[in-house]
Amino acid sequence: MQLFHTLRELRTFLDGHAGQRIGFVPTMGNLHAGHCELVSQAKSRADIVVASIFVNPLQFGVNEDFGSYPRTLQADCEQLRDVGADLVFAPAVEEMYPDFDGQNLQQQVIVQPPPLADILCGASRPGHFAGVATVVTKLFHMVRPDLAVFGKKDYQQLMVIRALVRQLNFAIEILGVDTRREPSGLAMSSRNGYLTPAQKIQAAQLYAQLQQLRAALHSGRRDYAALSEQAVSALNQQGWQADYVEICAQQDLSVPAADQTELVVLAAAKLGNTRLIDNCEVSLK
Repeated sequence: MQLFHTLRELRTFLDGHAGQRIGFVPTMGNLHAGHCELVSQAKSRADIVVASIFVNPLQFGVNEDFGSYPRTLQADCEQLRDVGADLVFAPAVEEMYPDFDGQNLQQQVIVQPPPLADILCGASRPGHFAGVATVVTKLFHMVRPDLAVFGKKDYQQLMVIRALVRQLNFAIEILGVDTRREPSGLAMSSRNGYLTPAQKIQAAQLYAQLQQLRAALHSGRRDYAALSEQAVSALNQQGWQADYVEICAQQDLSVPAADQTELVVLAAAKLGNTRLIDNCEVSLK
Protein backbone atom coordinates (compact mmCIF):
# COMPACT_ATOMS: atom_id res chain seq x y z
CA MET A 1 0.00 0.00 0.00
CA GLN A 2 1.26 3.46 -0.93
CA LEU A 3 0.95 6.62 1.18
CA PHE A 4 1.08 9.93 -0.68
CA HIS A 5 0.76 13.50 0.55
CA THR A 6 0.88 15.45 -2.74
CA LEU A 7 -1.25 15.62 -5.84
CA ARG A 8 1.80 15.01 -8.03
CA GLU A 9 2.53 11.69 -6.30
CA LEU A 10 -1.12 10.71 -6.50
CA ARG A 11 -1.46 11.43 -10.20
CA THR A 12 1.86 9.76 -11.08
CA PHE A 13 0.69 6.56 -9.41
CA LEU A 14 -2.80 6.60 -10.91
CA ASP A 15 -1.59 7.55 -14.38
CA GLY A 16 0.53 4.42 -14.22
CA HIS A 17 -2.66 2.39 -13.80
CA ALA A 18 -4.58 3.89 -16.72
CA GLY A 19 -7.47 1.75 -17.87
CA GLN A 20 -8.10 0.22 -14.47
CA ARG A 21 -11.29 0.91 -12.54
CA ILE A 22 -10.60 3.29 -9.64
CA GLY A 23 -12.63 3.08 -6.43
CA PHE A 24 -12.47 5.96 -3.96
CA VAL A 25 -13.33 6.23 -0.26
CA PRO A 26 -12.98 9.80 1.11
CA THR A 27 -12.61 10.00 4.91
CA MET A 28 -11.49 12.36 7.65
CA GLY A 29 -9.50 9.61 9.34
CA ASN A 30 -9.80 8.19 12.86
CA LEU A 31 -11.16 5.12 11.13
CA HIS A 32 -13.42 2.39 12.49
CA ALA A 33 -15.03 -0.78 11.14
CA GLY A 34 -17.60 1.25 9.23
CA HIS A 35 -14.89 2.92 7.16
CA CYS A 36 -13.24 -0.46 6.59
CA GLU A 37 -16.53 -1.77 5.21
CA LEU A 38 -16.59 1.08 2.69
CA VAL A 39 -13.11 0.11 1.51
CA SER A 40 -14.11 -3.54 1.28
CA GLN A 41 -17.13 -2.62 -0.83
CA ALA A 42 -14.92 -0.52 -3.11
CA LYS A 43 -12.39 -3.36 -3.32
CA SER A 44 -15.07 -5.75 -4.58
CA ARG A 45 -16.05 -3.33 -7.36
CA ALA A 46 -12.77 -1.75 -8.50
CA ASP A 47 -9.22 -2.66 -9.54
CA ILE A 48 -7.50 0.08 -7.51
CA VAL A 49 -8.86 1.50 -4.25
CA VAL A 50 -7.84 4.96 -3.07
CA ALA A 51 -8.73 6.16 0.43
CA SER A 52 -8.22 9.79 1.36
CA ILE A 53 -7.63 11.11 4.86
CA PHE A 54 -8.19 14.82 5.25
CA VAL A 55 -9.79 16.78 8.07
CA ASN A 56 -11.44 19.49 6.00
CA PRO A 57 -11.45 22.86 7.78
CA LEU A 58 -13.96 24.31 5.32
CA GLN A 59 -16.81 22.15 6.64
CA PHE A 60 -16.31 23.02 10.33
CA GLY A 61 -18.11 25.98 11.81
CA VAL A 62 -17.05 28.36 14.57
CA ASN A 63 -16.73 26.57 17.93
CA GLU A 64 -16.92 23.14 16.28
CA ASP A 65 -14.31 20.45 16.85
CA PHE A 66 -11.87 21.00 13.97
CA GLY A 67 -8.91 21.53 16.31
CA SER A 68 -9.69 18.54 18.51
CA TYR A 69 -10.84 16.14 15.79
CA PRO A 70 -8.71 12.98 16.23
CA ARG A 71 -5.84 12.62 13.78
CA THR A 72 -4.56 9.04 13.79
CA LEU A 73 -2.79 8.61 10.45
CA GLN A 74 -0.51 5.71 11.37
CA ALA A 75 -3.30 3.61 12.89
CA ASP A 76 -5.59 4.51 9.99
CA CYS A 77 -3.02 3.34 7.44
CA GLU A 78 -2.63 0.04 9.26
CA GLN A 79 -6.38 -0.56 9.07
CA LEU A 80 -6.52 0.42 5.42
CA ARG A 81 -3.66 -1.89 4.57
CA ASP A 82 -5.41 -4.77 6.31
CA VAL A 83 -8.60 -4.31 4.25
CA GLY A 84 -6.79 -4.02 0.94
CA ALA A 85 -6.57 -0.33 0.09
CA ASP A 86 -3.95 0.29 -2.57
CA LEU A 87 -3.26 3.95 -1.91
CA VAL A 88 -3.83 6.45 0.89
CA PHE A 89 -3.91 10.12 -0.05
CA ALA A 90 -3.31 12.26 3.04
CA PRO A 91 -2.74 15.83 1.86
CA ALA A 92 -1.84 18.82 3.99
CA VAL A 93 -4.20 21.79 4.12
CA GLU A 94 -1.82 23.66 1.81
CA GLU A 95 -2.14 20.91 -0.80
CA MET A 96 -5.94 21.00 -0.79
CA TYR A 97 -6.23 24.78 -0.55
CA PRO A 98 -3.36 26.33 -2.56
CA ASP A 99 -4.08 29.88 -1.37
CA PHE A 100 -3.93 28.93 2.32
CA ASP A 101 -1.72 31.50 4.05
CA GLY A 102 -1.11 29.54 7.24
CA GLN A 103 -4.19 30.90 9.00
CA ASN A 104 -6.90 31.57 6.43
CA LEU A 105 -8.02 29.23 3.66
CA GLN A 106 -8.61 31.99 1.07
CA GLN A 107 -10.95 29.60 -0.76
CA GLN A 108 -13.05 31.97 -2.84
CA VAL A 109 -14.49 29.36 -5.20
CA ILE A 110 -17.15 27.48 -3.23
CA VAL A 111 -19.45 24.77 -4.57
CA GLN A 112 -23.02 25.72 -3.67
CA PRO A 113 -24.98 22.61 -2.67
CA PRO A 114 -28.68 22.14 -3.52
CA PRO A 115 -31.49 23.38 -1.25
CA LEU A 116 -31.74 20.02 0.54
CA ALA A 117 -28.45 21.03 2.20
CA ASP A 118 -30.24 23.85 4.04
CA ILE A 119 -32.46 21.63 6.18
CA LEU A 120 -31.74 19.18 9.03
CA CYS A 121 -27.98 19.34 9.74
CA GLY A 122 -27.62 22.16 7.24
CA ALA A 123 -29.93 24.36 9.29
CA SER A 124 -27.87 23.76 12.42
CA ARG A 125 -24.48 23.97 10.72
CA PRO A 126 -24.58 26.83 8.18
CA GLY A 127 -21.95 26.40 5.49
CA HIS A 128 -21.19 22.81 6.43
CA PHE A 129 -22.43 21.19 3.25
CA ALA A 130 -20.86 23.88 1.07
CA GLY A 131 -17.56 22.87 2.68
CA VAL A 132 -18.32 19.21 2.05
CA ALA A 133 -19.34 19.81 -1.57
CA THR A 134 -16.25 21.89 -2.24
CA VAL A 135 -13.72 19.44 -0.82
CA VAL A 136 -15.41 16.43 -2.44
CA THR A 137 -15.36 18.22 -5.80
CA LYS A 138 -11.65 18.87 -5.33
CA LEU A 139 -10.98 15.25 -4.41
CA PHE A 140 -13.00 13.97 -7.36
CA HIS A 141 -10.89 16.12 -9.70
CA MET A 142 -7.69 14.87 -8.07
CA VAL A 143 -8.49 11.15 -7.89
CA ARG A 144 -10.76 10.90 -10.97
CA PRO A 145 -12.50 7.79 -9.66
CA ASP A 146 -14.97 5.59 -11.48
CA LEU A 147 -16.67 4.70 -8.19
CA ALA A 148 -16.93 6.57 -4.88
CA VAL A 149 -18.26 4.94 -1.71
CA PHE A 150 -20.00 6.74 1.17
CA GLY A 151 -21.70 5.54 4.33
CA LYS A 152 -25.43 5.99 4.81
CA LYS A 153 -24.94 7.18 8.39
CA ASP A 154 -24.36 10.64 6.90
CA TYR A 155 -27.57 10.28 4.90
CA GLN A 156 -28.04 13.94 4.07
CA GLN A 157 -24.41 14.17 2.99
CA LEU A 158 -24.92 11.21 0.66
CA MET A 159 -27.92 12.97 -0.89
CA VAL A 160 -25.85 16.13 -1.40
CA ILE A 161 -23.06 14.12 -3.05
CA ARG A 162 -25.52 12.36 -5.37
CA ALA A 163 -26.92 15.74 -6.45
CA LEU A 164 -23.40 17.12 -6.89
CA VAL A 165 -22.37 14.25 -9.17
CA ARG A 166 -25.58 14.40 -11.20
CA GLN A 167 -25.70 18.17 -11.67
CA LEU A 168 -21.97 18.67 -12.31
CA ASN A 169 -21.89 15.73 -14.74
CA PHE A 170 -19.25 13.70 -12.95
CA ALA A 171 -18.94 10.27 -14.56
CA ILE A 172 -18.74 8.63 -11.14
CA GLU A 173 -20.89 5.87 -9.69
CA ILE A 174 -21.91 6.67 -6.11
CA LEU A 175 -22.44 3.73 -3.78
CA GLY A 176 -24.15 4.18 -0.41
CA VAL A 177 -23.32 1.52 2.20
CA ASP A 178 -25.47 0.63 5.21
CA THR A 179 -24.39 1.91 8.63
CA ARG A 180 -22.21 -0.37 10.75
CA ARG A 181 -23.37 -0.53 14.37
CA GLU A 182 -22.13 -1.49 17.79
CA PRO A 183 -23.91 -4.47 19.42
CA SER A 184 -26.03 -1.89 21.30
CA GLY A 185 -27.28 -0.43 18.03
CA LEU A 186 -25.13 2.72 18.29
CA ALA A 187 -23.96 3.82 14.86
CA MET A 188 -20.19 3.62 14.53
CA SER A 189 -18.72 7.12 14.35
CA SER A 190 -15.35 8.75 14.88
CA ARG A 191 -17.05 11.11 17.32
CA ASN A 192 -18.07 8.20 19.57
CA GLY A 193 -14.58 8.51 21.00
CA TYR A 194 -15.67 11.72 22.71
CA LEU A 195 -18.24 9.81 24.79
CA THR A 196 -17.58 8.63 28.33
CA PRO A 197 -18.24 4.90 28.98
CA ALA A 198 -21.58 5.78 30.58
CA GLN A 199 -22.53 8.07 27.70
CA LYS A 200 -21.64 5.40 25.15
CA ILE A 201 -24.17 3.06 26.78
CA GLN A 202 -26.77 5.82 26.84
CA ALA A 203 -26.03 6.75 23.22
CA ALA A 204 -27.87 3.63 22.03
CA GLN A 205 -31.10 5.46 22.92
CA LEU A 206 -30.84 7.50 19.72
CA TYR A 207 -31.20 4.51 17.42
CA ALA A 208 -33.81 3.01 19.74
CA GLN A 209 -35.97 6.10 19.16
CA LEU A 210 -35.61 5.70 15.42
CA GLN A 211 -36.62 2.07 15.69
CA GLN A 212 -39.72 3.07 17.64
CA LEU A 213 -40.65 5.53 14.90
CA ARG A 214 -40.12 2.84 12.28
CA ALA A 215 -42.46 0.51 14.18
CA ALA A 216 -45.08 3.26 14.46
CA LEU A 217 -44.92 3.88 10.71
CA HIS A 218 -45.30 0.17 10.00
CA SER A 219 -48.31 0.09 12.32
CA GLY A 220 -50.04 2.62 10.06
CA ARG A 221 -49.38 5.98 11.71
CA ARG A 222 -48.87 8.86 9.29
CA ASP A 223 -48.98 11.82 11.70
CA TYR A 224 -45.36 12.59 10.91
CA ALA A 225 -45.06 15.86 12.83
CA ALA A 226 -46.57 14.38 16.00
CA LEU A 227 -44.29 11.35 15.82
CA SER A 228 -41.25 13.59 15.44
CA GLU A 229 -42.29 15.78 18.37
CA GLN A 230 -42.76 12.72 20.57
CA ALA A 231 -39.30 11.42 19.71
CA VAL A 232 -37.67 14.79 20.42
CA SER A 233 -39.48 15.01 23.76
CA ALA A 234 -38.46 11.47 24.71
CA LEU A 235 -34.78 12.16 23.94
CA ASN A 236 -34.80 15.40 25.91
CA GLN A 237 -36.39 13.65 28.88
CA GLN A 238 -33.56 11.10 28.75
CA GLY A 239 -30.90 13.80 29.05
CA TRP A 240 -30.23 14.60 25.40
CA GLN A 241 -30.35 17.97 23.66
CA ALA A 242 -32.27 17.01 20.53
CA ASP A 243 -31.60 19.06 17.43
CA TYR A 244 -34.16 17.34 15.25
CA VAL A 245 -35.96 14.08 14.57
CA GLU A 246 -37.64 14.14 11.17
CA ILE A 247 -39.47 11.74 8.88
CA CYS A 248 -38.64 12.46 5.25
CA ALA A 249 -39.06 11.03 1.78
CA GLN A 250 -35.99 9.00 0.86
CA GLN A 251 -35.68 10.42 -2.63
CA ASP A 252 -35.18 14.08 -1.72
CA LEU A 253 -35.67 14.51 2.06
CA SER A 254 -38.92 16.38 1.45
CA VAL A 255 -41.97 16.21 3.71
CA PRO A 256 -43.59 12.92 2.69
CA ALA A 257 -47.14 12.52 1.50
CA ALA A 258 -49.43 10.23 3.47
CA ASP A 259 -49.16 7.55 0.77
CA GLN A 260 -45.34 7.74 0.54
CA THR A 261 -43.84 4.25 0.86
CA GLU A 262 -40.08 4.93 0.91
CA LEU A 263 -39.20 6.98 3.98
CA VAL A 264 -36.16 7.76 6.09
CA VAL A 265 -36.16 8.81 9.74
CA LEU A 266 -33.25 11.10 10.60
CA ALA A 267 -32.07 12.46 13.93
CA ALA A 268 -29.36 14.64 15.41
CA ALA A 269 -28.88 15.23 19.13
CA LYS A 270 -26.18 16.16 21.60
CA LEU A 271 -25.24 13.92 24.48
CA GLY A 272 -23.10 16.03 26.75
CA ASN A 273 -20.88 17.95 24.34
CA THR A 274 -21.00 15.33 21.58
CA ARG A 275 -23.34 15.75 18.63
CA LEU A 276 -24.46 12.44 17.15
CA ILE A 277 -26.48 11.75 14.03
CA ASP A 278 -28.30 8.62 12.91
CA ASN A 279 -31.06 7.46 10.59
CA CYS A 280 -33.01 4.45 9.45
CA GLU A 281 -34.71 3.77 6.14
CA VAL A 282 -38.32 2.61 6.19
CA SER A 283 -40.04 0.78 3.34
CA LEU A 284 -43.82 0.50 3.66
CA LYS A 285 -44.48 -1.47 0.50
